Amino acid sequence: MSASVPFQSCCLSLTHTLVGNVITPWTALDRFLQEKDRMFALSLAVLITVLDCIYCRRTDHGRQEWPVPYRRFDHRPEVDPYCQALYPFCPTGDREGRMPSMAPSDRIDIFRLQTPVWEFKYGDLLGKFHIMHDAIGFRSRATGKNYTMEWYELFQLGNCTFPHIREAQSAPFWCNQGAACFFEGIDDVHWTQNGTLEKVGQMSGAQFNAMAQWVQDDNKTGIFYETWTVRAEPSPNSTTWFDSYDCSQFVHRTYRKLAEIGVKLSSTIQTNYTKIYLFSGEPTFLGNDSMIFGDSSKKALAEDIRNFYYNFRPHQSVKDFIRSLIELFGKVVLEKSFYLFYNFEYWHLPMKPPYIQITYEEVPLP
Repeated sequence: MSASVPFQSCCLSLTHTLVGNVITPWTALDRFLQEKDRMFALSLAVLITVLDCIYCRRTDHGRQEWPVPYRRFDHRPEVDPYCQALYPFCPTGDREGRMPSMAPSDRIDIFRLQTPVWEFKYGDLLGKFHIMHDAIGFRSRATGKNYTMEWYELFQLGNCTFPHIREAQSAPFWCNQGAACFFEGIDDVHWTQNGTLEKVGQMSGAQFNAMAQWVQDDNKTGIFYETWTVRAEPSPNSTTWFDSYDCSQFVHRTYRKLAEIGVKLSSTIQTNYTKIYLFSGEPTFLGNDSMIFGDSSKKALAEDIRNFYYNFRPHQSVKDFIRSLIELFGKVVLEKSFYLFYNFEYWHLPMKPPYIQITYEEVPLP
């Protein structure tokens, strides 16, 4: 049974609910919510729609380091056959992110690419919520060939954000890997129709080759996707507990590497990127699978985590989805509780207003 095809039926029904004037279930749900909480419910519903469509390190002094450092690996593990993608990863490119070697004297144009998530299927729908996908394009002046480089989920976004609850396993089962994909060509219409295709710089072939080697190293050691950025509050200088690790972060890391090797980057338009925030007090470390689901004394915690993620299960009817949304509202807003899986370990987030926020904020080029 390949249960990890990402949550398509729920996506279609909820998309219709959001944009097709199907108001009955939302009218019922609205009675449960105060006005100040309605934006939370709407943000959560939009986010679940998108996701359906799509070792702790401490300081030498024993204090927790914030944000928790993203864990790097020495190799990429084999994919479990249970994990299946609705749309194959990197179908026309190199799944290992390998790139051709350029002549050192070549001149390579660099392009910033951005388009709404799942633009190929839903057009600008998710762009209206500023939920965007980012990539980088290249053009060799010597050969005239164009290339696209992007980093994204192997099994779609929903599987990287929420696990599967399987009856035969006590611990939630995660299909979470992300990787770089490099392929020949730039689909101009895909990037320009509802997004951005802008030249932001130029580099030599030698600099491109140095970047290509860095991408290989980065791709082999950074293997899992992280949707959430978790902060103490919305103010700019608040503490960040966890950083996301997604397509835009890969683009930012690449731009910083290019700047490090002497490439000058500039843009004539504001360079904004999607961020999905959770807001909480200081998180509490809970443990990994064996510490929680292999310890009989933590049976209640294990069951609570399973029940929490069960609300995000795939293929729910609209009725079941509304019921799950109400359950999540009670858990996150009323009980102020959220379970985060990061570095293959679980954390408890004591949630606080505004709980969740989707922003489209500027990150200048380095």
